[in-house]
Amino acid sequence: MTAPAVSFEFFPPQSLEASFRLWDTVQVLSPLNPRFVSVTYGAGGTTRDLTRDAVATLHKHSGLNVAAHLTCVKATRDETLAIAEGFADAGVKEIVALRGDPPKDEGRFSVHPGGFANSVELIEALAGTGKFTIRVGAYPEKHPEAATDAADVEYLKRKFDAGADEAITQFFFDKAHFLRFRDACAKAGIDKPVVPGIMPIENWKGIRRFALNTGTSVPAWLDDAFDKAARDGRQDLLATALCTEMCTELMAEGVDKFHFYTLNRPELTRDVCHAIGVTPSVRLENVA
Repeated sequence: MTAPAVSFEFFPPQSLEASFRLWDTVQVLSPLNPRFVSVTYGAGGTTRDLTRDAVATLHKHSGLNVAAHLTCVKATRDETLAIAEGFADAGVKEIVALRGDPPKDEGRFSVHPGGFANSVELIEALAGTGKFTIRVGAYPEKHPEAATDAADVEYLKRKFDAGADEAITQFFFDKAHFLRFRDACAKAGIDKPVVPGIMPIENWKGIRRFALNTGTSVPAWLDDAFDKAARDGRQDLLATALCTEMCTELMAEGVDKFHFYTLNRPELTRDVCHAIGVTPSVRLENVA
């Protein structure tokens, strides 16, 4: 079985220690030759400047193809497009275009005065510049604000029609959710790539809490499995095995690309990648 192509998501550091961790993460994962790496925005656009700085630094010093997250939150259209132009001027030509999460104290997204109303409007504007490869979010399980599962597929189609090039899904714990979503997308006439987002479980309680907040269903058996693994100190072993199994089964269903949410902790992602055949590139100067 041919090894899949991979990409990785990082979040911007907010302290000196976190900066070292991000760079360590890049050093561990860059030999796996990712298609691209992306840098997130915080909820409510809280890390906008940090994201911009991290993207610029990685683009300049890592040798990786870097994608910047860009959202509609707390900014006018002109301000958002100025940020995009800044990325382009710095040589960054990849954007993950998202509506974005509202600030934690606001609950629901509200349109900023003079801002983009939704991700479709943002995608249309970015596509109109002709300067970017545009990736977007997708939801294999119903988005908390969507009326139906079908509505998520219909909205993704609107994103592609607006100019998106590829979609990356929210993470999931059951491969059947992704496969059903992929089939529904194909039935709706979507012919551009829909890449599964993969979350190696670094900390079960934290990931579980995050999953419930984003509408990702949590199988009861996972609670039991991680409870038992914790007693023996084998959480990482279990996480690696579960993630590897799901990726392998998805590859058997024709999936040839994965996007890993690393949480700036690269070891589990690296181990899963190795297990599914993604190994470090060999530099010619190291070949005898």
